[in-house]
Amino acid sequence: MTDNPRALKLADRIKVIVATMIDTRVKDPRLGFVTITDVRVTGDLQHATVFYTVFGSDEEREGTAAALASATGMLRREVGRQTGIRLTPTLEFIADAVPENARIIEDLLSEARGRDADLERTKAGASYAGDADPYRKPRGEEDSEADDAEDTPDETTGREQA
Repeated sequence: MTDNPRALKLADRIKVIVATMIDTRVKDPRLGFVTITDVRVTGDLQHATVFYTVFGSDEEREGTAAALASATGMLRREVGRQTGIRLTPTLEFIADAVPENARIIEDLLSEARGRDADLERTKAGASYAGDADPYRKPRGEEDSEADDAEDTPDETTGREQA
């Protein structure tokens, strides 16, 4: 959870170790198709958060979470043995929400594309509510003479007429 080079190196090593151990040594039948997506280690190297995704239904995700919770001790022991550091970090497994978030974003983008297509179809048959060009044009000479006559001061008050 820091940019400490040692923590980043340890996080990469833990990611490889945990993924290999889940594939080869963890024989829990509740374990689904698991992918370790990321590992973050605190700056003091005492705690590692392991993010994972599970391909399958909600029941398989819950079963995989229970299987990983029961295998945490064995995985931590193996991380300590293979890394050789003095204090082995605690492991915490968190289901990664990236695939669900990506699916939600993709749904929103497809909805936006549909709305854009509807708007384009609506614009194709639409006409202007007023003039086609609503902006003012520069005045011609005859318009400016009429305006000058209106702006002359009133002789009795000395003010311009409105």
